[in-house]
Amino acid sequence: MTDDRRAAGAPTLEDVARAAGVSRATVSRVINGIRNVDPVIQEAVRQAVSVTGYTPNRAARSLVTRRADAVALVVSGAGVEPEAAEEAEGAAASGDRGSFTAQVFADPFFGRVVTGVVGYLRPRGMHPVLMFAESSRAREEVVAYLRQGSADGALVVSTHAEDPLPALIAEAGLAAVLFARPARPVPVSYVDLAHQDGARLAAEHLLARGCRRTATISGPLDVPAGQARLTGFRDTMARHGHAYVPVAEGQFTQESGEVAMERLLAQHPDLDGVFAANDLMALGACHVLREHGRSVPGDVAVVGFDDSSAAPACRPPLTTVRQPVEQMAAEMTRLLLDRLARPDGPVTSVIFEPELVVRDSA
Repeated sequence: MTDDRRAAGAPTLEDVARAAGVSRATVSRVINGIRNVDPVIQEAVRQAVSVTGYTPNRAARSLVTRRADAVALVVSGAGVEPEAAEEAEGAAASGDRGSFTAQVFADPFFGRVVTGVVGYLRPRGMHPVLMFAESSRAREEVVAYLRQGSADGALVVSTHAEDPLPALIAEAGLAAVLFARPARPVPVSYVDLAHQDGARLAAEHLLARGCRRTATISGPLDVPAGQARLTGFRDTMARHGHAYVPVAEGQFTQESGEVAMERLLAQHPDLDGVFAANDLMALGACHVLREHGRSVPGDVAVVGFDDSSAAPACRPPLTTVRQPVEQMAAEMTRLLLDRLARPDGPVTSVIFEPELVVRDSA
């Protein structure tokens, strides 16, 4: 305990010990989670901590527990296209990560992930450390950070099929959980959504509305979720006799949705239904349709995916497939803490079910 802290009147271990009627060593054992302490004494110490307002010194505690009480929340590869990889690498090396982080924070998906992670960690006295892994150097930094024990494990949001970070973490024997099934099998737990089932819900809804000339704006096809949503939509349409569904690839951004919608309208001016593989692209599609004098949903029905903040903000409000991102992120965090408590436990997966949310666009 520093003199400054004592002078400020901050409660000490001795204060807690006196209030609980036990020794300082017993208080220390309870606070550091050592189990061989009588439950009655543990409860007395906890009450004394509450009464005195004692706050454990996190740095000192970590020396005893060898735990950082923090996890790394890693966004890996988001927004970097293959042809831009070399440029991104150079930018990262020079310290310029503005474009990468700007794309991350512009997507409401990542904010929802953070909400779910923080909501789960905060009551447990733990905190996330946000890290970006948009280049090989940044990935090395993440692995080194985890090896040094600066964080107890990693929550990885990886959006590109060729991302090597999950394999690097697995090879290093580090604790981690992924948001989304990895494109290449690695022995790391993950949470994901039944994306094909979600796209099926979108297709069936458009068909039930009477749409017969549908098209889709897919996500980037190097992303497993983008592939799965396209496959689910096409398969469902085929089961209902629609052998050909026009596709324009987007990049999960509003701008790419606008470009894709322009292309589809130019090639298929009579289309009457559109499924966009996320809400931002659906928002862009609705904007373009209005500019071309097409009413939504009167002329063209539009369905999105995610049920993000963009869905109710759209005009008209967007019918969409809900991905419960906050709950998925919380479950990802729970899996990581379980892995830390049981390092030899099995690798596992949790798949969430999508839900159609009907609003005014379809």
